[in-house]
Amino acid sequence: MASAAGNARPGTACLLGGTGFVGSRLAARLSRQGWQLRIPTRRSRPPEDLRVLPGVRLFSADVHDPESLHRLLLGCDAVVNCVGILNERHRRDGSEFEQAHVKLVAKLLDAAGQAGVDKLVQISALQADAERAPSLYLRSKGRAEQLIRTQAGPLRWTIFQPSVIFGPGDGFLNRFAPLLRYFPVLPLARAGALFAPVHVDDVVSAIERALVDPATDGQTYQLCGPDTFSLRSILGLLANAMDRRCLILGLPDWLARLQAMVLERLPGQLFTLDNFRSLSLPSVCSSDGLGALGISPRSLPAYLAATYRR
Repeated sequence: MASAAGNARPGTACLLGGTGFVGSRLAARLSRQGWQLRIPTRRSRPPEDLRVLPGVRLFSADVHDPESLHRLLLGCDAVVNCVGILNERHRRDGSEFEQAHVKLVAKLLDAAGQAGVDKLVQISALQADAERAPSLYLRSKGRAEQLIRTQAGPLRWTIFQPSVIFGPGDGFLNRFAPLLRYFPVLPLARAGALFAPVHVDDVVSAIERALVDPATDGQTYQLCGPDTFSLRSILGLLANAMDRRCLILGLPDWLARLQAMVLERLPGQLFTLDNFRSLSLPSVCSSDGLGALGISPRSLPAYLAATYRR
């Protein structure tokens, strides 16, 4: 592997969550750099853009099965864990977050150790905290980080904590765009919640750096874009870029909580009580992780202007 050899030679990496938003973008970048990639999927037909990438092998596998995970990691130099869920589909007691974020990392550490993997890169979240976070989502992300820091053994690791990630095909801007397009008034929970949106390609650059630079070992990097916005401001920028006029009404917390209770029971789970609790904390950085890695972040307004050219 690159860092083990002390040069920039690509190796073999397994991407968990490699068919998702960040993972697929990362796969394209690493493929261009000459990496050999293994991407597990449970989809009957994986995305075509991944299937045609040089050096990419897609495997039908359940990453929650220890034996399948071990087989995937045999011969790999590195593993990147992009697996994450924002909402629980069936239960709201934290068990699905525990399964996706904590138990998977425990299995991953064990399988990586047995398979002789050299480096783990974990995608976490800003404000992840096993004990003090207000939401089940953030607490589960924090527990996963705890496991890595205390049980990784000789496995080298780097943790990234991004703010909300935007870019082509994201689940953030693309969640709100249809609402702004078709509704003249948008009642918005936690309208004052703060974000420092970070472009997906900047996150990918950070991951790529961690895979080849031993100086990133044992480090946790917060990843933010150059600007901080309220949620209301972000939607205002998006509406303006789309040339739409929409009145954004910030809801008081009691009404926002009621909205979340209703929406989390509808198909698609546009907003949940756990989301509401997560938004009580600012998703902004206290340190410049991208700057420490020599990465100049892209701005959200510039992206919106380029994406929604009139």
